[in-house]
Parts: sequence; structure tokens; C-alpha cells
Amino acid sequence: MQGWVSADESGPVSTSNPPDTTRFKPLVFKKSTQTSAAFTTTPSTSDNAVYVDEFAWALDQKFAGQGIFGATAAIPTFLQLDNEPELWNSTHLEIQGATPVSSDAYIARTVALAKALKDQFPAVTIVGPAHYGFGGLYSWQGELAATPSGTNWFADKYLAALKTAGAAYGRPLVDVYDFHWYSEATDPSGTRITNLNGSTLSDAQVQAIAQSPRSLWDTGYSESSWIRNVLGGPIALLPRLQAKIAAADPGMKLGLTEYNNGGCQHIAGTLAQADNLGIFGAQGVHAANYWPLSNNEPYCFAAFRAFRGFDGASATFGDVAVKASSSDVQSVAAYASTDSAHPGRTVFVAINRATTAKQTLLSGLPVSGTAHLWRISASSATGQSPVRPVAAGTQAVSGSSLSLALPALSVTTIDVY
Repeated sequence: MQGWVSADESGPVSTSNPPDTTRFKPLVFKKSTQTSAAFTTTPSTSDNAVYVDEFAWALDQKFAGQGIFGATAAIPTFLQLDNEPELWNSTHLEIQGATPVSSDAYIARTVALAKALKDQFPAVTIVGPAHYGFGGLYSWQGELAATPSGTNWFADKYLAALKTAGAAYGRPLVDVYDFHWYSEATDPSGTRITNLNGSTLSDAQVQAIAQSPRSLWDTGYSESSWIRNVLGGPIALLPRLQAKIAAADPGMKLGLTEYNNGGCQHIAGTLAQADNLGIFGAQGVHAANYWPLSNNEPYCFAAFRAFRGFDGASATFGDVAVKASSSDVQSVAAYASTDSAHPGRTVFVAINRATTAKQTLLSGLPVSGTAHLWRISASSATGQSPVRPVAAGTQAVSGSSLSLALPALSVTTIDVY
């Protein structure tokens, strides 16, 4: 989206007067604005431009046989509009230079590129702006005078602009508003939890990690972080953004296209990641991509197995969400589902982030049959590779409630059928 692509493979590029046009070639969003030549899968490498719409078309031709960007694609594929634009002046200094791209310029580029792509693929799902974090979606890294409860965040500006542009174009231009969320929460010593990746953690560090997903939704939870300080209280980010979408651009979806809460060599990481997955469903997140911060994060990957393949085979969380709430969310979070393919089947995921066992009553949803328990805990994970749920017994259930004991610091999947 910056407008330039690499012209060679000759090593470092000068940043004294970016961009050095001897080392880059222009990137053009729409080929027809420059030439009447048809698209080709073998474009010239000696001309002076790369065309984005032709590039996307060539990918569509190459992969999946019948295309990947169409409405009926066998492998539907999103297009994300670049990455972390608020940081271009540091991450891509050799192109951007030291001056950040302005919010107005960025939005104008977004509209132009999205139009070029949707001219070619009207049904493609386009994702943007791929914020690096809260500073981008709040104030465009300090450019805007955003206020905590105001409608003057960058998100408000972007959503309103895209709504107007989409109405003029005749269809939405950006389909998913996305951002990255590497938790900024800290432990009592001020260490950011994404840096807490050792196998030994203090109780306070465990709780900083395990409680951190609550900042995505819980209006009663205040983490220790600079974001909490900016907002002056609970972050509750997803409801805030959903409200902004409802006000400015109804129909826009939400995505977390990179995220991580740390603790991934400890059961704390399992607790946080399992909670994230439940929250994404409960809060209507359209898509999310877990982003490892190291090459060794077994406990965070284990959390996915609490929802998919928890029996070591193909058993999964149900495909119909059931609203669930906790009377003691600081200790226990619970997520519930039913299975449209198997009437009468119910699947729960219960997370105990307390350092003591909790006797828990799941009530309000009719259950009948046998509850099959699968569990990840610090003790069960010892020596495992990969870390995964283990069978934790069965119990007969009938009626509208289910009582069970949740061990300290554990994730339990309850499959009732």
C-alpha cells in the first residue's frame, strides 16, 4: 500500500532519502489506469510497475484450480491490506521515511486499493487496517486527539470513511476491521506478560496472564497496563469496537489477525488461550490468528485441543453457541455449545484460573446422558508432547444442571451425549 516494491535482491537500501527509486519499482493498484494490456500470469520483469489487481488475479488463477477469491471458492481466502501501517516509518523506513503516513492518506489508499481488488473480485473478503495494537486504532499513533469515551478514535474515522466510500461504490470495500493484540498487561513488577514465557512463574504472574483475556470484554476488570491508564478504567475492547461498528458501519466484522497473551511454557498460557477462544466466539469475532512469539509454546497450542480433537481424535466443541456467564468470573469462565448434527449433545469448556479447586455448577441447559471429561492441568501436562487433554472420568447427568469439581489452574472439556 505504500506504493513501491523491491526492484532487486542486492542487499541493504539507503535510508538517507527514501525511497531510493533506483532500488524500488512503483506499485500500481489497478492495471488499467496505466496500460490497456491484459492480465498475465507471466508479467514482464523489465517494465516499471507491479499491478496489485493483476497479482491477485494471478494468485486466483494459480491456486485451488477454481479460484480462491470468488463467492463460491472451495478455499475462500481473505485479502489483508498490508500490515501495521502506523509503524511504516520504522518498519519500512527505506520506503516511508521518518514521517508517518497520515490517517487521511492511509484511508485514501485503503479506498483506492479495495476498489481495485473488488473491481476484479466483487465477493472477496477484504481485511484492514491490521493495526499493530491499541495505539493505532485509538489515535493513529498519537496523530488524533482521541478521548476514552469519545467517537474520535481512529476506528471511528476509518469506519465512517469506509461506510461512505462503500455506499458510493455500491458494496462494502473493507469487510473485516482487524487489529493485533499482544497483551500489554503487566505483572506486579511491571514486566509485560508477553515476556513471561518461562516454565516457572509466580502466582501473581500466573494471574496476570490468566486474567488478561478479560480485558477484551469485561467492564468490571482493570488490568495493569498503559492502555488501562489511557482509558482510565476497564478496556472492554471488543464491546467498545462493536459499538463503534454499530454506530458507524453496521455489518463490518471484527478480526484479531495477530494475538498472544504470553505464558506459553506454563499452564497459565493454556488458561489464557482457552479463554481467548471462548471470548472470540461469545463476542462475535469473525476471525482470529494466534501468533507465536517463540518456537516453543506448547501450553498455548494445547488450548486449541480443548476445543478441537480433545479426545485425541475428531471430537470438537459444538457448532451452536449457547450464551454462558459466570457468577465468579475471576475464578471460573465457562463456554457452552450444542451440536446441530447430534441433537442432545452438549459441550462445555470450563476454565479454573484460581489457585484452588472450585466446585462448579453448570445450570440452565438441559443435559442428559453421560458427561465425558477431558482435562489439561499442570500435573497432566508434565512430560506430555504435545500437551493435550487427558481423560478425566465420566459421570451420569440428567436435568438442567451439572456439578463437577474443577482442579486448580485447569481447563476441562465436558462432552455430554
